[in-house]
Amino acid sequence: MRTWLTVLIIAAAVFFAAKAIKELKTIGFVGKELSPSATIMVSGEGEVLTKPDIASFSFTVEKESLNVAEAQSGSAKIVNDILAELKKLGVADKDVKTLGYNIYPRYEYVSGGVSYEYYPVNGGKRELAGYVVSQTIEVKVRQIADAGKIISSIGEMGAANLSGLSFSVDKEEEFTAEARQEAIADAQSKAKILAKDLGVTLVRITSFSESSNYPGPIYYTKSAEAYGAGGGVTPEVPSGENRIVSNVTLTYEIR
Repeated sequence: MRTWLTVLIIAAAVFFAAKAIKELKTIGFVGKELSPSATIMVSGEGEVLTKPDIASFSFTVEKESLNVAEAQSGSAKIVNDILAELKKLGVADKDVKTLGYNIYPRYEYVSGGVSYEYYPVNGGKRELAGYVVSQTIEVKVRQIADAGKIISSIGEMGAANLSGLSFSVDKEEEFTAEARQEAIADAQSKAKILAKDLGVTLVRITSFSESSNYPGPIYYTKSAEAYGAGGGVTPEVPSGENRIVSNVTLTYEIR
């Protein structure tokens, strides 16, 4: 009798121990998602071509005088006239921004009664020649057709060192979203074909990644004279097209 009781107790202990171990293993997976046993990965690409709707460029106004106040006054007069002209030509205040404002002394080297910008071979005395005030301004033109006329006009008014002419898209996010949708559709189509070829079933998407390739503004770097500034000739500024690309990668669980 005691033997049977002992066996029964041992059997019960083994049963409950096994059950406890099973429960502990289950608890270990609570809140965790089992990784799919098999997956396939596909990529897709979407492309949108769009015509730029913003032209941007910068210019610099420099004025030199024997004292700082006169140089500042002369520079301010030119800049204010140009800003008034930009407004007259339809450029909004929000699209005009100062990138830099500098005041610095300019020195010359005098040797034998002759002034040199750089230190002469035969030596010379360094003397203050004056002060230069320089202000660089960035302009956005939202009517690209007017860009050439604006560049020519401000060039005649004293704008110099015109550079960084570029063309960009105002609502880039909308075109990026459109390219992404095309890329996802491309990847999904490839996944269906691949699943059919492999003889498997697509269950669900387990991961997604994207890399967008927006080339940014198209730049043209030339002098103001190259654009016709100061020459009375309105330059043409063709803007071309911008290419916005989205590349996506989808991972599918399969069975």
